Amino acid sequence: MTASPWDRWYSTRCCLCCHVRTGTIILGVWYMLINAVVLLILLTALNDPEQYHLTSAELANDLDVMDDANMCIASAISLLMILICGMATYGAYKLRPAWIIPFFCYQIFDFALNTLVAVSIVVYPNTIQDYLQQLPENFPYKEEVAALSNVCLVVIVLLFIGCILGFKAYLIACVWNCYRYVSGRGSSEILLYVTTNDTTVLLPPYDDSVSVPPKQAPPPYTTVTA
Repeated sequence: MTASPWDRWYSTRCCLCCHVRTGTIILGVWYMLINAVVLLILLTALNDPEQYHLTSAELANDLDVMDDANMCIASAISLLMILICGMATYGAYKLRPAWIIPFFCYQIFDFALNTLVAVSIVVYPNTIQDYLQQLPENFPYKEEVAALSNVCLVVIVLLFIGCILGFKAYLIACVWNCYRYVSGRGSSEILLYVTTNDTTVLLPPYDDSVSVPPKQAPPPYTTVTA
């Protein structure tokens, strides 16, 4: 019987030789901390608009309103991300596989979005030069980077995005393996009833039956001679 492709990639270990459940909990807490910092910065910007808003005379009032609206949307997204990451952390800790699914879907969406960025760079390589021209004049190494050819810039950016995509794919595999582990752990804890004609026997979970110490071995057989 051949193993399916999902079974070949299944493993209960992730980076630094830790369990996938522990790795998912660490990943969820890390994402929560990042989004909490972003949410704190956005809320501070909304409370002190004079410090964070552009005060140039060329900007009109409607642009400031749009800036406030964008920050409100970004704050709502950060709050939603904190909720999703908290659900994944709770699901991995309490062995609730359904709580991990939203975070896994977010990882798939983020991976697909980064893939589209890489495809757009290949299709429209001139967008890199356009982006470099929009950077401020005091940006470090702006002139040196802008002096490179389009082919060299595309290769560098694609290598950078490729490394990011590879790392994100590894994290997706870790979360998926954690989901499979938690789902299998939950199903193994279901009690089974075996019914015969006369009696009904309640079987313990597999982990409990394995952890039971074996009985003492019988005494060695000795031959009795007459």
